[in-house]
Amino acid sequence: MNIQLPYLPERPGKPRQKGVVMVMDKGLSVRQAEDFISVAGNDLADFVKLGFGTSVISNDVKTKIKLYKKANIKVYVGGTLFEAFIIRNMFDDYRRFLDDFGLDAVEVSDGSMQMKHEDKCMYISKLAKTHTVLSEVGSKSAGIIIQPNKWVEMMTNELNAGSEFVIGEARESGTVGIYRPSGKAHVELINKILKKVDINKIIWEAPKKSQQIWFIKQFGANVNLGNIAPADLIPLETLRLGLRGDTFFDFLPDELK
Repeated sequence: MNIQLPYLPERPGKPRQKGVVMVMDKGLSVRQAEDFISVAGNDLADFVKLGFGTSVISNDVKTKIKLYKKANIKVYVGGTLFEAFIIRNMFDDYRRFLDDFGLDAVEVSDGSMQMKHEDKCMYISKLAKTHTVLSEVGSKSAGIIIQPNKWVEMMTNELNAGSEFVIGEARESGTVGIYRPSGKAHVELINKILKKVDINKIIWEAPKKSQQIWFIKQFGANVNLGNIAPADLIPLETLRLGLRGDTFFDFLPDELK
């Protein structure tokens, strides 16, 4: 904080168990990563995801991973890359890839391919012995509908298997999974999930500003949010603190409203 203002919501410092932010790196250069970190990335970002399969073709990935780790940011590659290894029966190769790149976190997902849930939980359990595991629930395909009870069952089983957090799928488009095709939150689904699953163990993908606002207004400044663009990290924090018009009055006492 450059200045101190009263009535700002309290934000926990790192390592955080709530108010977690996962930022999506879709191919930043090393210089861009350095710039991102310098603009409070080391304070405000808990995880950086090297989105989908970008780490396969981007230059200087290992250098960038070292930068993020030095800034106390856990970094992992997108779950789609995990699935690309699994569908080719290359799990052991995937583990060697994680070690070679010095990754301390990992995403386990089944959003692009079909996978038995017991197999997914098996992968989570194995990887949780050596890495921080985030597991993603929900399909990337708009036509696949998962019933709320199934969401709850999968999230619960994956947390029990060893996931540190479960991620509510939305893709970078923000139009599937926990959202309607319009981008509006699937309120009934989210409420049913929260009756059974601890909100502090869920990272909600919220790539759009309107989605970030909705979650903050519904669940407070310290809701976990993911798929945040690097340029949106500071703007998101101002939403959390009521320092932006959209949430300006949400955290003020009644006598100031």
